[in-house]
Amino acid sequence: MQENNKVPEFNRETLDLIAQLIKRYPEGRQKSALLPVLHIAQAENKGWLSPGMMDYVASLLQIEPIEVYEVASFYSMYNLKPVGNCVIEVCQTGPCWLKGAENIVAHFESRLGIKPGETTADGQFTLKTVECLAACGTAPVIQVGTEYHENLTTEKVDQLLDQWKAENKMSHKNPYL
Repeated sequence: MQENNKVPEFNRETLDLIAQLIKRYPEGRQKSALLPVLHIAQAENKGWLSPGMMDYVASLLQIEPIEVYEVASFYSMYNLKPVGNCVIEVCQTGPCWLKGAENIVAHFESRLGIKPGETTADGQFTLKTVECLAACGTAPVIQVGTEYHENLTTEKVDQLLDQWKAENKMSHKNPYL
């Protein structure tokens, strides 16, 4: 959606969707729609929120840009730099670590040739470590877009990576369409 320094702009369908989200909240409380609008903006911008995109979201919600930056920088679900087509988020909190998440991260690093926070040279995968994904009972767990993959082993990781490569997996899709 956003290339170079071009000012972002959503299509009519996306603007109508955002208008419907804003209508869910009382008049003057359009900031309440910020989280879902950021999800839409990120999906429309190849999986990340550029400063220009965040400014655009602020203008749509009639709030200050700093209010958008504060929220976007707080949550790990928002990406503030370009990412690959498939963002792999590995839970790194205690229960997952105790059940082998460290080995899962190391296996992703080995298979993809990247460290957490990096993207493969072909732009296909980005690896991230994140805080609790709320699936402690089925640790270790990863999230890819809206999908959770639980009770992971290195063998399961291999199967998933092979599948995602074959289908050119895209994890950033508009969750409201």
